[in-house]
Parts: sequence; structure tokens; C-alpha cells
Amino acid sequence: MSAPPSSEQQEDLPLEPTTSLVRLVYRIGPLAFLLWVFAGVLVMVAILIAVRQVDPVSRLLLPTPIPIDFGDTGGNASLPQMLTIASQMEIARGVIYQTERSDHSSFEVVIYTVEFLDSLFGIAAAHNIEPETLLWANEKVLGGNPDMLEPGMVLRLPPVDGVLYEWKEGDTLEKIAKEFEALVLDILNWPGNKFSDLTNPYIAPGTSIMIPGGVGEFRSWVIPVIPSGSAGVSTSLYGSGACTGSYNGGGGSGAFIWPSSYHEIVGNDYWGGHLALDIRSGEGLPIVAADTGVVVYSGWASGGYGNMVMLDHLNGYHTLYAHLSSATARCGSTVGKGQTIGWGGSTGNSSGPHLHFEIRYLGGFINPWYVLPAP
Repeated sequence: MSAPPSSEQQEDLPLEPTTSLVRLVYRIGPLAFLLWVFAGVLVMVAILIAVRQVDPVSRLLLPTPIPIDFGDTGGNASLPQMLTIASQMEIARGVIYQTERSDHSSFEVVIYTVEFLDSLFGIAAAHNIEPETLLWANEKVLGGNPDMLEPGMVLRLPPVDGVLYEWKEGDTLEKIAKEFEALVLDILNWPGNKFSDLTNPYIAPGTSIMIPGGVGEFRSWVIPVIPSGSAGVSTSLYGSGACTGSYNGGGGSGAFIWPSSYHEIVGNDYWGGHLALDIRSGEGLPIVAADTGVVVYSGWASGGYGNMVMLDHLNGYHTLYAHLSSATARCGSTVGKGQTIGWGGSTGNSSGPHLHFEIRYLGGFINPWYVLPAP
């Protein structure tokens, strides 16, 4: 049995590792250990990236890579510099707020010039407002009648639904709010009105203010119903196409057909400010009677209708066909369902070829969609 090592020999012997991690390093060597650690980190990063690509929940938990501009470092920044810059950029990005319609233009009135084939209904839809809002904002140029629209006309497009109102001498917020069925607070708080003092606002006469949610008045010049048995109507009032005699003839069945070969809307649909359908019709295409009836108007009409035909169907119904390039039906004649009464066009106040088609019953307007067959 060998003798125990002396104290000098004990000092030369390597120390025995005291933990499993140290023992592992001791056995494989420090360099090999670092390589194993580095490889493990790479594997973990690869796993995290893979999870982030396939799992939307995990994507939310992992940071989004961002491009790093190292400024004056020329791309030679040290690792601490890179981490510092990246952290600052991530923090800065986190405090950028994105809000819907946050720009000031969402509170401004837009000036729009009417183009060929425009309609009040289409312009309103393109700017996310109701057609009546557009109609009320342009009372001076349209006179409450959407059929007065024509190319080159300049319109004001409000930024929100309601009434765009020009302030007059003697007006008060309380009075205007009541007139347009709105709230004083809504008028005061609308940012586009730009009141400098909400407690004592001053509005100069002639200033345009927005009345959010306000309701205006529907006004429209229309050709009245003309009964076939009447003694005639005034040509000076309604236009040169007014029939002057009293007529009788064949009546309709109450079952209507489309007056154009196109069964689609090209302009204004039926709504509170437009009591008709604007049906697609090319220039010179035949326009036919929607049902059998007697011609009580044929020719030029006042009020923006252009060349127009009106039929009395002798059963309470009247139909009206406007903006024709020419009206061919003769006053007092009976026309059968489907018979040509004129040709498609864009006469009167019109921004492009279409047929303005109205149906009246016992003197009142009805929605043509209720009686026309499905397109």
C-alpha cells in the first residue's frame, strides 16, 4: 500500500470539480462547452422562429424584427450599441397611435366638380355620406332637385351626414338646432365648426357650419299627374309637350315591365330626395311603355326633365319617362305594353344617357321596385 501524497504533492494535483456543470466543463474542456452552448441557442432561436410563423398566438408574444439604422456608426456598431438602438426604436414605435380619420381633412368640406355620368346618389356613396346630405348642402345650385345635376356643376360635399347651413343674421344655436332636429351640443362639439369659445360662441353671418345629424327638407319640382279625361294642362307652365285635349283609350293591367332593355340602375336609386329610378339606357335605344295606357304628355318638359312622356293607365297608375332624346308617342293615343314611346337620351338636366322613370298611384309616388319584375 502506497504512502499518502505529501503536502507538496497535494498542491500540484488538479482540484476535483464540486458541481455537475463544472464537472462537465472540466471533462470536455471550456471551448467545447461554449460551442455546445452556442449550438443550443441557435436551435432554440430556430424553434421560436418556426413557432412564430405557424402560430398566430405565439406571433403576438414574440417581438417583430425591425430594420436598424445605425446612424453615424457606418454599420460597425458594437453589440451593446446595436441593442441600445434597437430597444429605442422598438419603444418609439410602440407609442405611435393610429386612429381612423385622424387627419384634419376629415372635418373639411370638399369641393367637387360634377363629371359626365355622375349622379347625386353615386357621388354621395363614393364619399361615404347619404344622398340627402349632399342634396341639402347644395340647395343653391340644385334647388332641392337631384335631377338638376349636370356636368361642370360645382358641389360642396360635407364631411359627415347632416345639414351644411349658412348662418344668417338673428340665428341662434337653439333655433337652428330645433329647426333641423339636432342637438346644440353636437353643433358645438363638431371640430370642423372651429368655435374658439364654446361657452359664448360667435358665428358671423354667412359662415357655413355643420349640423351633424340634422334633417333638412325635401323639395322637388315635379310634373303633376295629368288625367286623360282632363281638359288639358298649361303648356307655359309644364312645357311644350303638354297635351291639350281630353282623351280616352285602353287601360293597363297593373303588371309592369321594364321600360328599357337594361334592367339596372345607372344613377340615382329611389330615395326621399329622388322619387324615381334612373335606369341605364344608351343614346337612341328604344324606351317602351311599362304597361298599356293613354299618352297625356309627350315632348319637352320644364323642371329639368327634358323630352318626356307620361302615360295614364286608367287604373290609378301613371308612369313618366324623362331625358329622352326624342318622344315619339302622340298625345291622346293608346300605346300597348312594350310599345316604343321614345328614344333614350340625356336631355334636360342630365349628366349622361339614362331613363328617369317614375310610377305614381292615385297621385302619389310609389317605389318602382315594388311593381317591376326582378331584374
